[in-house]
This record gives sequence, structure tokens and C-alpha cells, in this order.
Amino acid sequence: MIKPIELVIFDCDGVLVDSERIAVRIQVALGAELGWPLTEGEVVDRFMGRSHAAIREQIAARLGDDTAALWSERFELLHREAVDTGLAPVDGLPEALDALDLLALPTCVASSGSHEKMRHTLGRTGLYDRFAGRIHSATEVARGKPAPDLFLYAARQMGVDPAACAVVEDSRPGVEAARAAGMRAFGYAGGLTPAERLEGRDTVVFHDMRRLSALIGGR
Repeated sequence: MIKPIELVIFDCDGVLVDSERIAVRIQVALGAELGWPLTEGEVVDRFMGRSHAAIREQIAARLGDDTAALWSERFELLHREAVDTGLAPVDGLPEALDALDLLALPTCVASSGSHEKMRHTLGRTGLYDRFAGRIHSATEVARGKPAPDLFLYAARQMGVDPAACAVVEDSRPGVEAARAAGMRAFGYAGGLTPAERLEGRDTVVFHDMRRLSALIGGR
């Protein structure tokens, strides 16, 4: 018997805040500058949804530790500057959160990003206070997405059975992590990841964030 959903776990980048486009643009520029030319599609496939440490490991394997350290430092600076000048919530996200409130469904955040990064991005978009005290980072667990560790940790912290959790994700590693955790995944395909990359068992793929509450309410 399928358990009713008792908790909605949101990824941050690309689900709450429209930051993935910024990140991908910067990664492409840094790759061209530092010796690893990448297309936007390659950045999405290799980096999107993964932790800072996992991305740095890939760069180090390709270009060495020193270049990986420089790349990481430059990315953080350029990303912060871009967020300060042009970051907004994902289209339809405020309406989706309001609709979940009407359903009296608790929410939290579980992201590959650091707490410092989320304080910045969620703070710039006015969302931080809405999730304060219920924000979880991959820096708190042994393995990042696509491993289930982060989502299982978030469920424990919130006191909810994983089988009663829904995860809203926009990346392939994210939906894979949700499935591995035994949670229902809602793959948001209104961003950079093609819908077919999000499809799979126990996963609903959707394109309009405003539909989220109706989809979750029907599961």
C-alpha cells in the first residue's frame, strides 16, 4: 500500500532558484579558459546535480589539483557576482509553495550545495526565511547524489519515513538519489535537463512548477 506523502523535499538550484543557467554558463567559460572545453550539454551531464567536491574531483582528474583549485575559486567568485545581479526564484515556485501550504504539507531543502551557498542564493530571492531550520546540505553526509544519503538524512532530521517523502529535482543524479532512497521523485523538466533524462520508476516528470501541488496531491 502506497503511503500518503507527508514531506516534500526540494532540491535548491534549478528547483527553488533559477541558478543552474548561471552556473552552466560560468562552467563553460571557465572550461574554455582553463583547458577543458565543454558544451552546455556536457556541463549539464557531468556537473549538474553533483556536489562541489564531486565536480572538483572530475576537474582534478582531467587537469590536475592546482587547476581544479583555481577553477573552484574562480567559479565561486563569478557565481556569487552573477547571483547578486540576476537571480530569481524558478518560475511558478512561489505559487507552488503557497499551494503546498494550503495542503498543510511540510517542506524542506536538500541540496548538493553548501549551507553558505544556499544562504546566499535563497537569501537573494527572499526564500531563506521560508525554509530556515529545514535546510540540509550534501556537506553533512558521506556521499552526495546520486547516492541516497542526503535525502535519507533529510527525512531523518524531519522525522518522516522515506516512503512518505516526495522529492522535487531537476537533475538526473537527483532523481536517481530519490529513487535509491525509496522516495517518490518529481522531475522538473522546465530547466536545463531534458525530460527523458529524468524519467524512470516512481518518477513524475513535469514542466510547470505551478502544477506541483496538484501532482503531489494526486499521489
